[in-house]
Amino acid sequence: MVRKVCLSIIALAILIPGLWAQTADDIIAKNIQARGGMDKLKAVKSIKTTATMTMGPGMEAPGVMVQKRPEMARLEFTIQGLTAVQAYDGSKAWQIMPFMGKKDAELMSADEAKEMEETADLDGPLVDYKAKGNSVELLGKEKVEGTDAYKLKVTLKNGDVQTQYIDADSFLEIKEETSRTVRGTERDVESSIGDYKEVDGIIFPFAVESGVKGTDQKQKITISKIELNVPADDAMFKMPPPAPVPPVPAAGAPEPPKTDPNKPEAPKTPPPAPNPPDK
Repeated sequence: MVRKVCLSIIALAILIPGLWAQTADDIIAKNIQARGGMDKLKAVKSIKTTATMTMGPGMEAPGVMVQKRPEMARLEFTIQGLTAVQAYDGSKAWQIMPFMGKKDAELMSADEAKEMEETADLDGPLVDYKAKGNSVELLGKEKVEGTDAYKLKVTLKNGDVQTQYIDADSFLEIKEETSRTVRGTERDVESSIGDYKEVDGIIFPFAVESGVKGTDQKQKITISKIELNVPADDAMFKMPPPAPVPPVPAAGAPEPPKTDPNKPEAPKTPPPAPNPPDK
């Protein structure tokens, strides 16, 4: 009798997918496997991504991002001929923003630093999430543009909350919602993720469209190339010192003599004196 009941339950489980509930750890394990597997992910020591960010009609910003273990990242992007830098060296987040009139590196605000620190996580928040101090909760299933997706609430160690939507068939991420504070204002940012391609046995998204939830303003990132295990010196992630300031002459000090560019330069040594006439 007991054997018949067990067989009936197994048959129902086969006929009715989802009878045995998935857990958050089940979804994460399948996501890691879909991306290429833990061994391949951990074998990657650095990633170089070349992409273009489109912020509006005729407004494009080509850029390159380098990520390196354990927690380093550097992003360079160009807007109207000026190149900006944002970086994280494992402890400090800094930036150079020339189109804001700032040519020297400066530390990011605490809110901006959080985002840069998250970018430096090469594997993403789901891999080894407990060891990183993150927590994950499975909130069930939802439709994302007609696709069934598992909904995971990810609370990061730094306090930011992400909601990740994992495709129920491919187990790849197709959408992400992030609540973060920007200059003291809470904002919900949503991103659509897709155009997955394989690079050296690992699956990466090559298109991400993001924007503040409830607005029409979107930023689209189109990736043209991803390179794995590229050489990357730790020094490139370190904050450079400010440019040296030329010394200011002391008050009352004589100014250096001005020269006329049209006047021939005087000889540095006087010409020899003529010989006296013979008597």
